[in-house]
Amino acid sequence: MEFSGRRVRRFRMRFGRNRLAGAGGGDYNDGSILHGGNTESQASCCYCDLKISRFNEPIFRLGRRFSGMMKVWFSIGLGFGVASLLLVTLFLLLQFHPIPLSNRLAASVFGFSPSTRVSLSGIVYVFVSTVITVLVHEIGHALAAASEGIQMEYVAVFIAAIFPGGLVAFDHDLLQSLASFNALRVYCAGIWHNAVLCLLCALALFLLPVTLSPFYKHGESLVVVDVPYKSPLFGYLSPGDAIVSLDGIRIHKPSEWLELAAILDKQNIETSNASSYLGGSRRFHHGKGYCVPISQIEEGLKGKMVENQYLCPGDLTPFQHVPCSNAAPREVYVCLDAKDIVKLDKCGDGWVATSDTDVKSDCVCSQGEACLQAVQSPGVSWTEITYKRTSSQDCSRLGLDYNSSSCVGTFVFVGDLTAMSRSVRLTAYQPRWLFNFFGKSFPDIIERSLTCTFHVSLALVLLNSLPVYYLDGESILESSLQSLTWLSPRKKKKALQVSLFGGSLLSLLAFFRIFLIGLPLSRW
Repeated sequence: MEFSGRRVRRFRMRFGRNRLAGAGGGDYNDGSILHGGNTESQASCCYCDLKISRFNEPIFRLGRRFSGMMKVWFSIGLGFGVASLLLVTLFLLLQFHPIPLSNRLAASVFGFSPSTRVSLSGIVYVFVSTVITVLVHEIGHALAAASEGIQMEYVAVFIAAIFPGGLVAFDHDLLQSLASFNALRVYCAGIWHNAVLCLLCALALFLLPVTLSPFYKHGESLVVVDVPYKSPLFGYLSPGDAIVSLDGIRIHKPSEWLELAAILDKQNIETSNASSYLGGSRRFHHGKGYCVPISQIEEGLKGKMVENQYLCPGDLTPFQHVPCSNAAPREVYVCLDAKDIVKLDKCGDGWVATSDTDVKSDCVCSQGEACLQAVQSPGVSWTEITYKRTSSQDCSRLGLDYNSSSCVGTFVFVGDLTAMSRSVRLTAYQPRWLFNFFGKSFPDIIERSLTCTFHVSLALVLLNSLPVYYLDGESILESSLQSLTWLSPRKKKKALQVSLFGGSLLSLLAFFRIFLIGLPLSRW
């Protein structure tokens, strides 16, 4: 419903991200207005909203009934909101430091770097999480106001362009009549509820393995949830496959998969830099070899050198002797089938050794064997991936080597290891039974939903703590200045204007530095 002849205070919540953002706004009188009892919708070219007043009475009665408890609850939120405002202001001031913290903060808050591509499913998760966090935010304002005896006029959810948002409207004069401390409880309530939502999401993620334990095993193996068609592993791994090891090292969680891939990638760069050039364009991955029988080497095919690159026919891979000690490598190439080679014993010092990894030191192999390694280009990794199929009928689909009794297979990935490790979606949850009622993807959906909601809610806490125009930070700052009795009204107004202008300017600077320039960020 519309209000005329009276001033209405609207709490606008705005949310901004790299590729998906919510936008705030007030009431727009252009466009059509559709009335329907206690609800009302409004639409224009790029904006539509739904104002709801049917919850006014229930929320007001709830706030009045538990007024004492809620005042204590929102008093804690007041302290959190003011502290958050001060910390965010300090962060903005640190933008002038030669080494700003904006990149690392953005990565931890938003959960991805500006250069990260967001999938369609990721957009859906962010959209739904935004709606939930906005609702929690606005309910916080409504309950805090109700505990002070102020009933909201309406709550509205809206979409500006494609971005969701929300607002809750109160009578401005009633809010202005509150004491500064009481008003601050109302202004800080939205931030406080979003902070509590972050804590609940973190707690739910921590307890998720226990909650799902009757249906899923956690941490025993790494299960493939999805392999996008653009992934270099598409066609080699399928949803439901359990990844056993990477380069012979057991992995159990997605974090271990990413960490080990980073270690192997770093090791590959170091060993490539330490090895000699072959023809000026291809490098030799020092010390990462296999003990190949000499008879098999003699039976191998010979390739040819084309533009300083040794090429093999068909799907064969060029191999060369691993140099022992500091001796120069023997420039003898042979083309072998990698599927046969990866079954052999490992040799050389290029492998990441563990207690359960059978690696022979240096170039030592049994009599009648020679230590060979694959010849790859700079920046390209040679990595073994061992996996287990959950269904025996799918074991032969890829045409790869496997053990039919346990359905375990191994293949070699050759390429950018870091990009490969991030191209698949994995989970540490494995169904206890072949036919699980909830499905293989259920834990991943819950985990991603909680993680996304955590990051969105945390982003709302920080963004609404900014001392900028139209966000909660403006109201918190204004009410905080009103409590300073030693300042004259004129100085309070001047301080508010300077703070909001400076905060808005610094916020734009931080936004430009993080999202428009797109400096490198770490990923969670």
